[in-house]
Amino acid sequence: MRRIAAVSMIALSLSGCSIFAPRRAAAPPPTPPVTEALVIPVPAPPPAPAPLAELVKAVDIPFETFKLANGLTVIVHTDRKAPIVGVTTYYRVGSKHEPRGRTGFAHLFEHLMFGGSENVPNFDIPLEGAGSTSTNGSTWYDRTNYVETVPKGALDLALFMESDRMGHLLGAVTQDKLDKQRGVVQNEKRQGDNQPYGLEDYAVGEGLFPVGHPYRHSTIGSMADLNAASLSDVRKWFTDNYGPNNAVLALTGDIDAATARPLVEKWFGQIPAGPAVAKVTAGPVDLAAPVKRDMADQVPNLRLTRVWSGPGLNDADAAALEVGMDILGGLSSSRLDNALVRGGKQAVSVSASAQQHEQTSMLQVAMMVREGVLRGEAEAALDGVIAKYLGEGPSEDEVRRSATRLVSQEIGQLEVVGDFGGKGMTLAEGQLYSDDPAQYKARLARIAALTPADIKAALNRWLSRPVLAVNTLPGLRTEQGEAMGGWGDEAQRPAPKADAKKPAPKLASGPKRTPPPVAPVGDLAFPGIERARLDNGIPVALVRRIGVPKVMVNLSFASGTAADSGDAPGTQSLMLALLDEGTADKNSVQIAEAQERLGATITAAAGLDASAVTLDALSANLAPSLDLLSEVVRRPAFRAEDVARVRDQRLAEIAQAEANPRALAARAMAPILYGKDHPYGLPSDGLGTAEAVKAMTPDSLRSAHEHWFRADGLKITVVGDATMAQLLPLLNQSFGNWGIKASAYPFVSIDRPVPAPQPRIVLIDRPNSPQSVIMGGRVLPLKGTDQDKEALDLANEVLGNGFLSRLNMDLREDKGWSYGVRSSVSSPIGARALTVTAPVQADRTGDSIKLIMAQMAAFPGKKPVDPVELARVTDGNVRGLPNRFQTNAQVLGAVVAGQRLGRPDDYIATLASRYRKIDAKAIDAMAGEFLHPQGLVFVVVGDRKLVEPQLKGLGLPVEIASPVDSGGASGK
Repeated sequence: MRRIAAVSMIALSLSGCSIFAPRRAAAPPPTPPVTEALVIPVPAPPPAPAPLAELVKAVDIPFETFKLANGLTVIVHTDRKAPIVGVTTYYRVGSKHEPRGRTGFAHLFEHLMFGGSENVPNFDIPLEGAGSTSTNGSTWYDRTNYVETVPKGALDLALFMESDRMGHLLGAVTQDKLDKQRGVVQNEKRQGDNQPYGLEDYAVGEGLFPVGHPYRHSTIGSMADLNAASLSDVRKWFTDNYGPNNAVLALTGDIDAATARPLVEKWFGQIPAGPAVAKVTAGPVDLAAPVKRDMADQVPNLRLTRVWSGPGLNDADAAALEVGMDILGGLSSSRLDNALVRGGKQAVSVSASAQQHEQTSMLQVAMMVREGVLRGEAEAALDGVIAKYLGEGPSEDEVRRSATRLVSQEIGQLEVVGDFGGKGMTLAEGQLYSDDPAQYKARLARIAALTPADIKAALNRWLSRPVLAVNTLPGLRTEQGEAMGGWGDEAQRPAPKADAKKPAPKLASGPKRTPPPVAPVGDLAFPGIERARLDNGIPVALVRRIGVPKVMVNLSFASGTAADSGDAPGTQSLMLALLDEGTADKNSVQIAEAQERLGATITAAAGLDASAVTLDALSANLAPSLDLLSEVVRRPAFRAEDVARVRDQRLAEIAQAEANPRALAARAMAPILYGKDHPYGLPSDGLGTAEAVKAMTPDSLRSAHEHWFRADGLKITVVGDATMAQLLPLLNQSFGNWGIKASAYPFVSIDRPVPAPQPRIVLIDRPNSPQSVIMGGRVLPLKGTDQDKEALDLANEVLGNGFLSRLNMDLREDKGWSYGVRSSVSSPIGARALTVTAPVQADRTGDSIKLIMAQMAAFPGKKPVDPVELARVTDGNVRGLPNRFQTNAQVLGAVVAGQRLGRPDDYIATLASRYRKIDAKAIDAMAGEFLHPQGLVFVVVGDRKLVEPQLKGLGLPVEIASPVDSGGASGK
């Protein structure tokens, strides 16, 4: 993977789980006459869910294909809902094609594909300036892909650039570029290894497959092999694998085949075909006997994993295994959940899945063991559930519920034309792996036709074989990720020699090619917001979108984790987690099964300024889905046994967060910046503290629910395939009879003072960390409700919010010290905060802090925004607006955020004109006022013995804090 995935808008706007999303005290909405009565009528029998066959028919991606003379396969899908086109390119080469001594090379080469080609000095700047989504790529066992979604007027440019790196790359690849991307990839590997349980995947590959099996070594590779990669390897890999005959190009969106063909012919037609990628032999492997491997790691809970290799995705058993593993441990009502989490309570979490690849699969079951449960008891319970399931097989109802859930997920993916998870990937993977872009239809048809007997037979064929057991035990990590991930015979054969960096023969460049211009784009046509009120005065906002037959309903209550300042840390979050664990009429299993039958998902999250419950439903099942939503929101039971179980899960989550370096830094930062007595000064993830959570009772949680979940503190926002005429009667039935209390709603007051900045470095010791997580922060003299501050957001894009930002380009692309650096300016209702987050290799911790501060200090004094940056963040944002609102979730997030921040309903529609008015002077002014380094506090999570000496020359006091006491100093 080339990028760090960005946090989605819906996650930020609805859950508010970004590090700072403060709330405000606001006046309650107008209400009808006061009544204390809570009227809950006897519900009518819910309508039956839509038949599965009808849902399968809704998943349709019409397409046309053509092939160029050089072998390039092109797929075109037309979707006119927005003036954008997804450009998705797949190459039939991945890590399974790597030779011994060059593990990780396919992924390293993917990074080099973004370093510029002979006629494109930088792959990102032109496209992002034209309004593209952040260009990206990924590598896995079977393939390498590259994705971007561009405004329709930039399609010609995107095709020119994709063709230039397909046909004209090597003349631009230098030793310097190779060395820098080698450093980036090695830090990507360190970042993954540094996570709790971060070495497990290496052990799975090593245990399932023999040395030399193409799926054995990890896609990220070993450090020694990455160090050995040379320019000669780069040239050979490109010429052997990156010919057009080994590629699939999918164009999806506001395009048709008649328009696409001449463009593709123009840019790709002259590229010569290359050799066909050699097929590899790589099927599933039967272990001769069960294999067990124990690993120690710095983790709070024992994790048990059971893994089998299985058949490839085109095998007749693939669909049965996908559904069978989902029933075992994917559904909320899965066999493992019901037996081990809800039943015997040996586990705090469980999972099961079929990770399917072209020629094999990994069938994996995992159990996070609850603290205090003996290992032998946990292993016997886990293996017992698996054995019982193989003996019984699934029920018809389980099969239908799983199938409905999987089809509903496919319907949701139809919203996105390109990028990861979009329609372009679906079509391209079907062509690449199955020689059929419509393979998704065959898969769904097989899923819909499955019987319990089919699934039982497939599971017994594959899961009754000898199993690999990988168990991660709490303790001191002794194995090192740097030595893992390679071919597997390193103990018997010496590692390859490091790249000697010998000068490579100079290559002749191809003919000069000129990039085409970008056509102008019109302003964003953002759908209108309809507003109404329920019978009891609850405000309703609706944005109608008919692209897919789904509806999202957001219930936002004016409480959030800021309300915990009057209760106990973690109250809101735990209360929300218990909503779907039981009502007066249903237990947690019945609620989970109801959601699965409907193809619906109900999620709840506590942000700083609101507690939100969101329904994602199929339009055909909206009425019964709303009935279920109303029941869990208005009538939670908070039974003692449910509270005890979920409380234990929450304590395990807190322990896991404090074992994760990035989560630990984030939990430490909010109390430092806002002070522990401020409503925003609690751990930012909303989980609370172990001490507070242990003390919570059914009565305390029931009291919090009654106090905060009230009709006069609720706003309902709906986006999707429904009209107001259809929606209001359903909402009135579910929520319009919710009585209004005589007392005023208890809005949280956030007008408490913030401590004066105390610049320093707070170091949290985490031994054996190959990376340090650096997080710097400062509260700004600015509120989220202060209007017309778009120039600050653009200034932050120049500094650190985006791949092309100064901080990321310096620490990642130039220095190679990090996989990704990001700065953010929160958008809460109250005081905004600036944060900078940088996971860096441990031996560069001090240098990285110094560089971050220098870059911030130079903007704008020594280095004002330049014309290229200005065009990228202004014109690029204008052109890119349609990309930001492809999905119901994106639109819902924008509407909810606008309501929270007091923005007018036409705010999104006027963003283009707002951006056009922003000039370099405005951006420099915002940077000078708000993005300087003065007053920053840094939290560093890393290996103290390695990191502390690096911090002494930075001119900041250094405090040593424990993970559970990050607010104060314990030594210097």
